[in-house]
Amino acid sequence: MKAYYHLPGLFEFYELYRIFLPLFFEHREYFLEDTYIGSIYGAPGDCLWGGGRVGYGEARAQDVAALMAKYDISSRLTFSNSLIREEHLADSKCNSLCKIFEHNGKSANGIVICSDLLLQYIRKEYPDFYFVSSTTKVITDFTGLKEELSREEYSYVVPDFRLNKRIDDLNSLPSPMKDKVEFLCNECCSISCRDRKNCYENVSRKSLGESCEDHTCTSPLAERGYRFSDAMKNPSFISREDIADIYIPSGFSNFKIEGRSLGSAVVLEMLIYYMVKPEYQIKVREEIYLDSMLDLF
Repeated sequence: MKAYYHLPGLFEFYELYRIFLPLFFEHREYFLEDTYIGSIYGAPGDCLWGGGRVGYGEARAQDVAALMAKYDISSRLTFSNSLIREEHLADSKCNSLCKIFEHNGKSANGIVICSDLLLQYIRKEYPDFYFVSSTTKVITDFTGLKEELSREEYSYVVPDFRLNKRIDDLNSLPSPMKDKVEFLCNECCSISCRDRKNCYENVSRKSLGESCEDHTCTSPLAERGYRFSDAMKNPSFISREDIADIYIPSGFSNFKIEGRSLGSAVVLEMLIYYMVKPEYQIKVREEIYLDSMLDLF
């Protein structure tokens, strides 16, 4: 089986992917065998339907669409706002994005979604998208995960990261459900967090332009911000060895890497960790860091 990675920053890291994608497709010898790009996901910074993370995507939609079409990569619009109301459905910018990406390139493109209202609207108006049930739903119980996987609307379901290590339960899933599970590999949030849904709702309110205070995370490591080294210590972390030795042999093949709100240098390190052969990691860093057009931060 192949490992399909779903990468962060469709709009947020356009400049990084403009350099990374040629390396991936023209120098496959640098990359781990049976490792593929399943999709790249993201949304513009001022996207009303956006959720999860907002305020970061700056690239022009036409440029992004052209890059994805060139390399035949599935684009996923992150429309995971959980608080969509009827009056929001007519938003011109989000509808324009749907028109640009629905038929862009050979690969089917997707929508990462939380709101059932928005799901039904996009299914009706733009029927060629596939849909991904967002981790912002915070599905933390296995019964709830099975119910979500049973919904025919969804091609993929991203469970809460706290279900990552429920290996016995996960192995009990039938093959068609295993094909739909997309694991969030590198979450840094504490597994004991009970405020995750409120955090996502706060982001949704900000996307809608509502006035609200920033959500205050009470995690012991919150002041440090996201660090990949901390994520690797998280009990929910799925390492590249876990993918090769546990998840792939068990019939799972889809793995999501988070990081839309991080710097491009940090995201590059994640791409290298999961996708690049150890002996070529310095080579890939050199190719990207020495590109004078890219301002890594």
